[in-house]
Amino acid sequence: MEPGNATRVSQYHLLGFSVEPELQPLISGLFLSMYLINVFGNLLLILAVSSDPHLHTPMYFFLANLSFVDICITSTIIPKMLQNIQTHSKAISYEGCIMQIYFFILFGGLDIFLLTVMAYDRYVAICHPLHYTVIMNPRLCGLLVLVCWVISALQSLLQSLMLLRLSFGADVEIPHFFCELHQILQLACSDTFLNTLVMYLAAVPLGAGSFACIIYSYSKIVSSVQRISSAQGKYKAFSTCVSHLSVVSVFYSTLLGVYLSSAVTQRSHSSAVASVMYTVVTPMLNPFIYSLRNKDIKRAVVELFFKKSIKGSIVLGLKKCPNRVIENLKA
Repeated sequence: MEPGNATRVSQYHLLGFSVEPELQPLISGLFLSMYLINVFGNLLLILAVSSDPHLHTPMYFFLANLSFVDICITSTIIPKMLQNIQTHSKAISYEGCIMQIYFFILFGGLDIFLLTVMAYDRYVAICHPLHYTVIMNPRLCGLLVLVCWVISALQSLLQSLMLLRLSFGADVEIPHFFCELHQILQLACSDTFLNTLVMYLAAVPLGAGSFACIIYSYSKIVSSVQRISSAQGKYKAFSTCVSHLSVVSVFYSTLLGVYLSSAVTQRSHSSAVASVMYTVVTPMLNPFIYSLRNKDIKRAVVELFFKKSIKGSIVLGLKKCPNRVIENLKA
């Protein structure tokens, strides 16, 4: 169909998981639970890192940024899906769909880049421990995060602007629970060759390059750990990487699994179900992966709650004291 024969629709229809209406409340409750766990878990991790001076290090600085991005990426998708389920509507506006694509690519790219930066941080900490504080200074850490934001923002802006040149039919149904770029391109009426080319030219080098940097960092880490003579030293050195390596493994395995399965099966429903893993489940698991194996995070969380409870008890006790007692205390 020629672009001139198509119309720019005012809204799309997100088909979601296309299940029976009686299962919609169950799906809504499940996703709401995962969303709340994700938000509160990552928010708690951010508060723990910011409140404990012992955690004001490059590793936990990057971790706090990763937690913030995980909250944002699920907030881009889940609230709209829950709203549609509750209102029994599948509509999303054209502008809302473009914005969802923009923010999803933005925060998805940030996830990848931050994991890469964290791998570099572990590489410096283990391979160059004596120069770690000099290399990973606050200025460099801030600059690395800023570069991640700039590259991700430019990439997402480019992909979103490229979508504006496309035309769509009058009634567009997206077989997904959010506006995913690849799905949108398949529904366009105009030629999408340039969009597809830009998408792969931007995504493949950045994604593959980031993954290659992570693999290179860990190859150097393994080589450095093997040169440590004592078994206790090897365990202590590698234990600092276990949490990050677990997050990287879960993220990339689910991401690759989604796109490989979608390429093989070509079924949109299967792709939508599989996409839940890296858009919802993985961000939800990250706080647990870092907290369960990290004594510093556990201690910071306990101290955070302990300080809050002590402060609340003191305030409550003062309120219950007679004014005369308070005056005596002041005297």
